[in-house]
Amino acid sequence: MRFLTADYLFPLYITPIKEGVLQISNDGRVISIFKNRSEVPQDKLEIFEGLLCPGFVNAHCHLELSHLKGNAEKGKGFLEFAGTIRKRDDFSVFEKQNAIEKAEQEMINNGIVAVGDICNTSDTIEQKQKENLKYYNFIETFGVDINKLDVVFSQAIELKNEFRAAGQKASIVPHAPYSVPPVLMKKINNAFDEEDELLTVHMQETKEENQLFENKEGAFFTWLNGMKANVSIWENRNKSTDILQELGDKKVLLVHNTFTKKEDITDNYYCTCPKANLFIENALPDYSIFDTDKLCVGTDSLASNDSLSILEELIVIQKNSNFDLNTLLKIACKNGAEALGFEQLGTFEKGKTPGVNLIKSLAENKITKLI
Repeated sequence: MRFLTADYLFPLYITPIKEGVLQISNDGRVISIFKNRSEVPQDKLEIFEGLLCPGFVNAHCHLELSHLKGNAEKGKGFLEFAGTIRKRDDFSVFEKQNAIEKAEQEMINNGIVAVGDICNTSDTIEQKQKENLKYYNFIETFGVDINKLDVVFSQAIELKNEFRAAGQKASIVPHAPYSVPPVLMKKINNAFDEEDELLTVHMQETKEENQLFENKEGAFFTWLNGMKANVSIWENRNKSTDILQELGDKKVLLVHNTFTKKEDITDNYYCTCPKANLFIENALPDYSIFDTDKLCVGTDSLASNDSLSILEELIVIQKNSNFDLNTLLKIACKNGAEALGFEQLGTFEKGKTPGVNLIKSLAENKITKLI
């Protein structure tokens, strides 16, 4: 049993406590919180400089792309970046697995305890079965050719079943509004079963995506027509968020939202990946439009980021918003846990096992994972 205290304790379900004490079991279960250090045995008190908060939740990642680190050129836009992703198979199995293992360890070192991970392959299953972190695996599905959708969806079903057989949470999800025709969206919607908790979708990541739906023109329009994409993708939708109507009333996590406007906001969870947004599009969302009870944080992949650190993402958000420290930590811990359905994580409420991070200061970008 341990009694941990620092300059401030951030339980994230109540207001921060100056010199508050967290009582935690040896296996990481929260036993109690004390508002005064005098309330606990002084010889057992562990005093740290900085602040204590729960473990971080990386709400959006592509762990299987870790081997692409350093292969994309910064600031060239999404279509150029997509070309890098198409080279993902130009590497050996060893290179991929080694990169996955290192990337997961980086997340652990950076105080991350759970991940919402996009999966197009089974490459990450072996590492995830070690249960170092908790994962919600999103089996990403896309296809612009109507004639190939049965094969695409059959492969998605097989991959989902493979993850579930390995003891992993897994759901089939749409990639993005511009890559999933209504007929494929219907298949995804109908496949939602009793084990599914959440769908996620890349949303309004580029200006070109909005131009496609709102004006039926632009780089995405040219790109998709060049692939002979089915016109129902853009003809049946007047904006990106129209696909939400095709998903019904399911719980949804919308990712990136770099060019989302206030009028686009719905009653769903939102995830921002600021460092990746800057890497690909050199742009950030307008953080003032989001409900901070529904906003989460992700790192995206090492193909679009130089690190997997939620703390580094928070520093970017802090510089580009008016969020206070408690709000920043809430979107890094509590909201992501709620969105992904990890009820034991996110806050220092009694009985939970959220992990414990010690942060010296956001400005210094120093974090120590205590539990």
